[in-house]
Amino acid sequence: MKREITTSKEPGFVVSTYGEMTRFVEAFAEGHLNLLIVLGEPGLAKSQTVRSVMANACWIEGNATAFGVYSQAWNHRDQVIVLDDVDSLYSDRNAVRLLKTLCQTDPVKRVSWQTASAALDKQGIPRAFETTSRVVIIANEWKTLDKNVAAVQDRGHVIRFQPSASEVHQQVRSWFNDDEIYDWFGRHLSLVINPSMRQYVRASELKAAGLDWRSMLLQETLPATTSLVAKLKSDVRWSTESERVQEFVRLGGGCRATYFNHAKRLRGRMNADVSRESA
Repeated sequence: MKREITTSKEPGFVVSTYGEMTRFVEAFAEGHLNLLIVLGEPGLAKSQTVRSVMANACWIEGNATAFGVYSQAWNHRDQVIVLDDVDSLYSDRNAVRLLKTLCQTDPVKRVSWQTASAALDKQGIPRAFETTSRVVIIANEWKTLDKNVAAVQDRGHVIRFQPSASEVHQQVRSWFNDDEIYDWFGRHLSLVINPSMRQYVRASELKAAGLDWRSMLLQETLPATTSLVAKLKSDVRWSTESERVQEFVRLGGGCRATYFNHAKRLRGRMNADVSRESA
């Protein structure tokens, strides 16, 4: 079976399927990996995939601080710790140093808080402790800002989750129940530049509100001029290409030649989708 992993100029592996990402998470859960860094665009269910394998891990989400991470690491010592969507930690030197220690490859790590803190004393948290916790980091991007961030990265495995629109579409089927919207996406996958499960949710909300969800989705997925052509083609008020061209020009999309150039691009993307479906 052909592997779905390819190397990238950026650190780590590019992973293109949910199955492959799940296998990395399972390898971590089984203790084979010390640190796992999962990167990818928003709306790809990175967190849900990790949670499905490690539901009992300690989850630290959102705008976490170094102090918050230290406190949770103490309260959940010897448990797996998942840092989810905590991109702000990059700008906190104390947080990066803490992660550097917490992600050491040694089985037992000694973690410490370098400055006096009344909050630690109040909560009964020591200034230093030992733990066997391992860490998963989930983020939209990974910036190696300095040697300390690079040192954290060097302690584990980085996977860059980059699924195709078709892969995301297939995964959505397991929970999305609006067949009209789902089938629309299926016919327009080649138009989707940045696939996201949240597009399906937004479409469902727009539809429930009685709004023109198709046109709005086309605006999200296509360049502006191509989106206008697609909108005109799907509008039942215009029955001929001549009428669509006139409306295209009237709306400021460009000249007749521009309309047909973008119509050709749109048709090419649609044909590419049909070819993939019949392959």
